[in-house]
Amino acid sequence: MPATERPLSPHIQIYRPQITSGLSIFHRITGVALTLGTLLLTWWLVSAAYGPEAFATAQAFLGSLIGQLVLWGFTFAVFYHLANGVRHLLWDFGWGFELEQLRFSGIVMLAFAAVATLVTLIAGYSLAGGQ
Repeated sequence: MPATERPLSPHIQIYRPQITSGLSIFHRITGVALTLGTLLLTWWLVSAAYGPEAFATAQAFLGSLIGQLVLWGFTFAVFYHLANGVRHLLWDFGWGFELEQLRFSGIVMLAFAAVATLVTLIAGYSLAGGQ
């Protein structure tokens, strides 16, 4: 049987990057980040059960610059994943499939995640007394 010349399936090397594909990939990345962040939260809670020394270690890490950056990233991932989940829910109802609507909803989703993260962080620092 002779080999036939069949077209290859389209892949990332053929298509130009688009906002929708980038947001989709980032949605998967934030899903993994949420899993890792949940493990971090579990470590923090378990350390509280283990006693003052273990809890002090967890608090020291989370209070460090690296720990704060991780928490900020986790907070953004929560809001990004939430907003994109709502966006997907709207798609399930058949809303927002036009190209302009896809771009607009992607930008709104990113803006929501950024603003909600900033509001949460400002509120958190205010409640903590600016520590």
